[in-house]
Amino acid sequence: MSPQPVTIIMVEDDQGHARLIEKNVRRAGVNNEIRHFVDGTSALAHVMLEEVRANGPLLVLLDLNLPDMSGIDILAKLKADERLRRAPVIVLTTTDDQREIQRCYDLGCNVYITKPVEYETFAQAIRQLGLFLSVMQVPEA
Repeated sequence: MSPQPVTIIMVEDDQGHARLIEKNVRRAGVNNEIRHFVDGTSALAHVMLEEVRANGPLLVLLDLNLPDMSGIDILAKLKADERLRRAPVIVLTTTDDQREIQRCYDLGCNVYITKPVEYETFAQAIRQLGLFLSVMQVPEA
């Protein structure tokens, strides 16, 4: 059985940032499907769907400042779910507050990147995750 390709879940309310992130992901050579959500409610509703949780693997690109809830709440919910907890989360946000960064790492985010995104840093993070994703297999049921 071949591994499921990883779906990238992007939670970003700013369309300009979303386009830029997608362009950078593509430039880094990652061709996985990207599902874009503009708020936390719809993103969480999507990842909590049984078929999404069952089919894994996901990679989450998460903005912290969303119109309806904090990205930190989303991160906490993802990491509290036993099916989703292994999904790598890259936090992309404008905040470089050390306490907030520490809180994200404590909750289990894999990479914290401050916007505006330095392209090289981002590409590097995506490439590392690409390697990570290529070896990330979904255990067979």
